[in-house]
Amino acid sequence: MAEFLNGLSVWKIADIVCCYLFIVLFIWGGTNKFGRKDEFNEDYTSLEVMKSLRGIAAIGVMLHHISQEYMLQEEGVLSAFVNAGVYFVAIFFFCSGYGLIKSFDSKKNYLKGFISKRIVKTLVVPFYINAWIYGLFFFITKMGLEKLQWVTNLTGLTMMNTYAWFPIVLAILYLMFYLCFRFIKNRPVCFVIIFVFMIAMGIGFCFNGHFAWWAGPENWWTTEEGQMNAEWWMYDNVFWFSGEWWVNAAPAFLTGLVFATYEKKIAAFFKKAYALKFHILLVITVILYGLSSFGQSVFGYWTEFNGNGPDIGNKIVSYFCQIPLLTVVPLTIFVFMMKYHVKNPVLAFFGKYSLHTYLMNLAVITFFRFMTFPVLFDYGKGNFLLFAICVLAFSTLFGVGEQKLTDRILKLLFRDKKKDIPAPVKKIEDSSEKEPDKEEQAILRKEKQFKTES
Repeated sequence: MAEFLNGLSVWKIADIVCCYLFIVLFIWGGTNKFGRKDEFNEDYTSLEVMKSLRGIAAIGVMLHHISQEYMLQEEGVLSAFVNAGVYFVAIFFFCSGYGLIKSFDSKKNYLKGFISKRIVKTLVVPFYINAWIYGLFFFITKMGLEKLQWVTNLTGLTMMNTYAWFPIVLAILYLMFYLCFRFIKNRPVCFVIIFVFMIAMGIGFCFNGHFAWWAGPENWWTTEEGQMNAEWWMYDNVFWFSGEWWVNAAPAFLTGLVFATYEKKIAAFFKKAYALKFHILLVITVILYGLSSFGQSVFGYWTEFNGNGPDIGNKIVSYFCQIPLLTVVPLTIFVFMMKYHVKNPVLAFFGKYSLHTYLMNLAVITFFRFMTFPVLFDYGKGNFLLFAICVLAFSTLFGVGEQKLTDRILKLLFRDKKKDIPAPVKKIEDSSEKEPDKEEQAILRKEKQFKTES
């Protein structure tokens, strides 16, 4: 026991504590029906539960971003979150697809004004507000950008905030949903078209790669000279779809659409012999996880550094190995939630501000990154714990602030014309029916006087 404790570093202990607190958040407020035959949570897809689920996903994404920092990976801090980001993002995609179908089925003329309300207001405007906020941040901190880069970043042609890919992909999927459900009445056909489109997006990334590999000599990025001579637009995270994260979680959107359409049938199926069917689904998920891990370890996404050029073929194989897992994972989560789900105020809060805490996360990480550098601390290591706390706290603070600002701008840009129409003046009742009171008599006298003077 003493040897085990001596082997634990301060950061390893902090890592364990962080994972423990994350689990506590998932447990707190949980509604458990396990061990109770034929008893299920009927509200497992309610708005409150969905909001809490998005909240745990938002916190998970922020911890994933923190874990990506080089110094933290060197020390193994937050190692459990290093490769978990895709699953948290899949939850967002699933909830979005699920919400679209439920709204489409329950609201009359839901697609009327859909592009304005669900795409422009909800995703496009927040994306550009965030880009201009980041532009201001870069200007204040004097982060050198080329003149052309300022233009392309602020117009959204290239990425000012490399974490802002999610609203772009979601807007594209929303547009596909609108086009399919607006012009095609056969729902399964719509699902097939959306699936094919998502596959096309994935293959598009595989050809696009992580950076402009086609812009210089073969394997130019593998030499120091090639990197020094590269233009700003040749590096990674500049153009759209420059990374597997743009495409690998998107299949969960389709799962949300299908699940919402056939929810009653799916729920009825799993309610009969729930334990057996859930465990079979869990085994399938584990097998697909193994397939995904195999694809990434043997073929991989970052094939540009294998010395064989972009190596597009291996990317495609890795992508198709991962698609089945990201399609099934959301289903497994929601079948699990039929027996156990969480609903607490902390997760509900983060669920409400999930998009904007996500969007502001990179700016906060960039600002506090100095805390991870060992040269700034006497004991030879960065203050990782303080770094993580500051990132979580200020990402939340600035995320809430950005959402408040976005709401104000949206009110200015999209004023409700109905509210601008003055209410009709109530007619004074005829004197034969009712004697005017003193106030009405005064109004009548003023109107008579005004007409006389005119």
